[in-house]
Amino acid sequence: MALTDLQIQTLTRDAVQRAAAGDFAGAEPLLAQVAEARPNSGQALHILGQARLKLGRFAEAREPLERAAKFLPREAAAHVNLAGCLMVLGEHAQALTALDRASRLKPDDAAVAYNKGRALEALGRAAEAEQAYSDALAVDHRLLPSLSARARLLAARGDWIGALSDLETALVSRPNDPQLRLRRGELLLRQGDWLRGLGDHEARLEIAGDRYAPALPRWQGEPLAGRLLLYPEQADIDSDTARRDVLMLARGVDAVVQCPASLEPWLAAPTARRGESLDGFVAAAPLRSLPYLLGWTLEDLPSPGPLEVSAEPSSRIGWFTRSDPPEGLEIERDAAAIARCRLVVGEDSPPIHLAARLGIPTVLLRGKQPDWLLGPHDGASPWYRTLEVIDEKDSEALAARLARC
Repeated sequence: MALTDLQIQTLTRDAVQRAAAGDFAGAEPLLAQVAEARPNSGQALHILGQARLKLGRFAEAREPLERAAKFLPREAAAHVNLAGCLMVLGEHAQALTALDRASRLKPDDAAVAYNKGRALEALGRAAEAEQAYSDALAVDHRLLPSLSARARLLAARGDWIGALSDLETALVSRPNDPQLRLRRGELLLRQGDWLRGLGDHEARLEIAGDRYAPALPRWQGEPLAGRLLLYPEQADIDSDTARRDVLMLARGVDAVVQCPASLEPWLAAPTARRGESLDGFVAAAPLRSLPYLLGWTLEDLPSPGPLEVSAEPSSRIGWFTRSDPPEGLEIERDAAAIARCRLVVGEDSPPIHLAARLGIPTVLLRGKQPDWLLGPHDGASPWYRTLEVIDEKDSEALAARLARC
């Protein structure tokens, strides 16, 4: 049965009232009736699509939004909402087309320019995306999403100064935002600026995520009348990153180290397992906070503690990297036998840190995005007296090092 004009007006009024109150689930079926009764009404289709967007029903929102954009060719909001829906659905090229229409209607709209940047970035067109974010910032120089997005692109192409400038501007508006502080800290730390970067890096502890923390007060560097627990903050204590952090960072303070069972036979320091009783401990600190808490610098790092195992070198070379070793070398790939190697080569992983702590000549192959802890430069590492860092792409430097072994 066809709806009368009065019925359509009543349904529209009730739906708009529900939507204004946040009841999109109640508004959506009413709007669907209106759109069915008025299939050529761009406004009805647009409102229906918006309600479905609010409900997270993006696939169902697409059809009314596409039709709304056709019936409302001069309404920028219709094209922007369609673009937003398409981007969620992964249709970035079509979203860009809709945003181009919107930008012709509102050429000085910062939000439209920002969303064009998002679509372009998703399409792998980084330079154009950066320009779109810059266009948005030319309209509103404090638009946080554009500042954050452009900072990411600038950092990716090595423009540290530009990226830091954008993050500093964003932090003027949101000085306590932990995500922004963490990103600024990581940029500073990757340049070796620990003095300014370490404090910001602590913001990671304010961000909800899959991170472990024991039920103990967090140590802030104060004297303690009881035992201190140091722990890897990774949820999986048996992961390579957790084991690497234990080997690299458990130094410079008298404490018990929480570690995976696989490392216990190697460590001479007191250890504890995750899940054991915390009786007797008065505070705890994540290992990655020690540089901040103890004021470490790359020029003045404490020495690593002793291991229970001593090096007994043979003719073998430990090889813990994805690439194949040169022919003619006697290779060892078992980390348990690392103490018998005369040289160890590999990525930033537990075997490399075990070898370096044993005093075995070791080569760490720095990847594309190395951990900031390693410092910004290749060459002799400040962490271990026998560790050398070489870019993983520098095959000549690695060949030269192997020739000397």
